[in-house]
Amino acid sequence: MEERIWHQHYDYSVQTSYRFPKVPVNGLLDIPANALPDKPAIDYYGSKISFWDLRIMSLKLANALADIGVKKGDRVGLHLPNIPQYIIAYYAALSLGAIVVNFNPLYTPDELTALVKQTGITTFVTFDMVIPNVKEVVKMAPIPRIIATSVFDFLEGSEVSTPESLQMEPGWRHFSTLLNESKSEKKPKVEITPADPAMIQFTGGTTGIPKGAVLTHANMVTAAYSCFLWGSASQMYKTPEQRSVVCVLPFFHVYANIVCLNWAVLNCATMILVPRFEIDPLIDLLSKVENSVFLPAVPTMINAIVNHPKAAEIEIAKKLDMLNSGGGPIPVELIDQVNDLGIAYSEGWGMSETTSLGIANPVMGLKKPGSIGVPFPGMDVRLMDIDTGDKEVPQGEPGELTVKGPLVMKEYWDNPEKTAEALRDGWLYTGDIATMDEEGYFYIVDRKKDMIIAGGYNIYPRDIDEVLYQHPKIIDAVTIGVPDAYRGETVKAYVVIRPGEDLRAQDVIDFCKTKLAIYKVPKIIEFRDELPKSAVGKILRKVLRDEELAKSK
Repeated sequence: MEERIWHQHYDYSVQTSYRFPKVPVNGLLDIPANALPDKPAIDYYGSKISFWDLRIMSLKLANALADIGVKKGDRVGLHLPNIPQYIIAYYAALSLGAIVVNFNPLYTPDELTALVKQTGITTFVTFDMVIPNVKEVVKMAPIPRIIATSVFDFLEGSEVSTPESLQMEPGWRHFSTLLNESKSEKKPKVEITPADPAMIQFTGGTTGIPKGAVLTHANMVTAAYSCFLWGSASQMYKTPEQRSVVCVLPFFHVYANIVCLNWAVLNCATMILVPRFEIDPLIDLLSKVENSVFLPAVPTMINAIVNHPKAAEIEIAKKLDMLNSGGGPIPVELIDQVNDLGIAYSEGWGMSETTSLGIANPVMGLKKPGSIGVPFPGMDVRLMDIDTGDKEVPQGEPGELTVKGPLVMKEYWDNPEKTAEALRDGWLYTGDIATMDEEGYFYIVDRKKDMIIAGGYNIYPRDIDEVLYQHPKIIDAVTIGVPDAYRGETVKAYVVIRPGEDLRAQDVIDFCKTKLAIYKVPKIIEFRDELPKSAVGKILRKVLRDEELAKSK
């Protein structure tokens, strides 16, 4: 790749290109199992599994899965929260050349059924709290192999579940029984190439059924090493024995899959598993850690952490060696709060189609508030005309972010039409609108689909969101366009007030008038106790838009 303007801003420890190992994703687990076999790979509410035992368990389960018919190319659904069984099953399936398909445990039976049919799932690993939903799914979409477990099965001192206690259907398999009865700890003799599919990751999706981004072993190994190398300037001051990561982001999301799970394996870092984000227990957990931890998060989680009344009391900055923000833009006001607390922080951009990574701020180098940073090594970026997509825009002008490189997905699963729309001559058209400054730093303006067109003006909701977050009485906010007979669309803001504060709609409007062009100022303010959010804490504009569309009918 030829020299790019942004290369000058890489940290001293980061090169402009790399030759990444041509190994399958499951091969990464050999690194910590051999280097630090007795170090805890997993800390699950105090119950620990070493890297050596994690590899043994994964191999035993892989051989057990092979014995019941799982083979290379089969789609294996993981319908699990952040519990040890996810990690064991993940590496087991990959060891067979099977394709991991991630399922959000919060999906309804109808949502699950559609995605099971779409991907042709033949094996499905689920858990006690959602078994009733799975029973509904198999009535509509038969799955040859169902494997069930309990969230308590790997907790020391807890009684291991049984098929009877889980109320399993006849023919279903019990996870712990499969694992314990497997006798072989040998690696399956399956040829896996870098180009083979490793995972199908459903996109967030703004309409209809989510698309399944097919990520290869090469994509995922590249992403794991890219994340590892990008952060090396900060991690070099810690020995591998001291490294740990708090896994509160769900593994079924690509961000956590790369930046928590596979990053941890490459760094010999202990994964502290948090199956569900709840702010008080998380603060309590952080208060007790002996060595500072890496915490990948999304802006809503970061907002909750820095605004928690105990944040200063537990000296939160001493508990975090790095706080990473992804999954959505973080308001500049929140960045200021993080910096004021002395927390080491970085922000980046990625999507399912780019194996979670793509662009990020240097760990030690120049960070620009509001910028997502510079492209990762090996990644090229162009900003293309928003309407036509066929020519680059001048520097400083907004354009559609397109990316090319080893992190870009292979295709959308069984969807050649959508693949052709998104991938053009190797360039992925992301749907994000961005600008690039004179130093090669990129700034997300908004999603193309989120742009509001009011009275002929193009309005980017993020511009308004940033202003709302500056108001001292507002803790959460989001903006959408709603139908308007005169302007086509008008701007509506949803606002969550800080506890104990009082605020009127006109106060919000007056505040915005001091900071925004008049056509961007919200015309409608709605106060809410909370905003709808995804499983990883991203604010769901789509839910709010759907509510407004339903009102207008």
